[in-house]
Amino acid sequence: MTTYREYVALGDSHTADVLTGLPPNTESTPVRCDQSPTDYPHQVAAALAIETFRDASCGGARTVDMAGPQTVPFGVNPPQFDRLTATTDLVTIGIGGNDIGLEELLAECVNPKALDPAAVLPPEDSCVAEYTRSGVDRMADNIAAVAPKIAAALAEIGQRSPQARILVVNYLTVAPVDGTGCRPFIPMADIDVVYLRDTLARLNDMLAREAAASNAELVDVYTPSVGHDVCQAPTVRYIEGFVPFSIRNPGLIAFPLHPNAAGADFQAEAVLAAIHRG
Repeated sequence: MTTYREYVALGDSHTADVLTGLPPNTESTPVRCDQSPTDYPHQVAAALAIETFRDASCGGARTVDMAGPQTVPFGVNPPQFDRLTATTDLVTIGIGGNDIGLEELLAECVNPKALDPAAVLPPEDSCVAEYTRSGVDRMADNIAAVAPKIAAALAEIGQRSPQARILVVNYLTVAPVDGTGCRPFIPMADIDVVYLRDTLARLNDMLAREAAASNAELVDVYTPSVGHDVCQAPTVRYIEGFVPFSIRNPGLIAFPLHPNAAGADFQAEAVLAAIHRG
């Protein structure tokens, strides 16, 4: 197996695995990046005994924050690409969710009426009606618009670190693939759960296409995490719900609708498996 000496991790909150380990890591980022010291990049670096490791991931990051600074409460995360050097030989990147407005979709689809499992939610009470008004799928358009930004980011990584092996890590399964919700734990109409499922699948499909077109490698954590979605039992799920609960670390709770400790471990295992296959 190839030995890697300089590893840089880039990405958003699904890379930083926010709040899965406390206190937040501040070695490479401000405290309000909420980067966990047990996120999957840290686990990968430890497993590979990396000599030089820089984790630039930050909650809320978008593709623009790869080459530009990201302002967070009480600090600024320097451009994530600043951690790349000509001798970097391993890079992981997980980005795109904030660009397409995934967090806004989740917030807008929350329906107080869905807190009652017996409530009947007519189609007009769903948020999918707003997101697909006049036959235009707003989230599908957002995904198409961010594709060239992903391509540009991957190209710049290659320019800054020409020796690097680049791994694109996609997003874990959030919603049940059968489209059935779990009210009141996810207070959303089932039709909106389906829309969330389909949007995440489209995002991951786009990331796979851009990785292939850029001669990067895709680490697919989406497909093998099916059955570990937010609606599963605390001992099974990799993503926490709107009211997070950590069965593994009762004193730690992951950020809602983000990877929990088991999810971070699974991401690390998938990245390490991809590295070993190479």
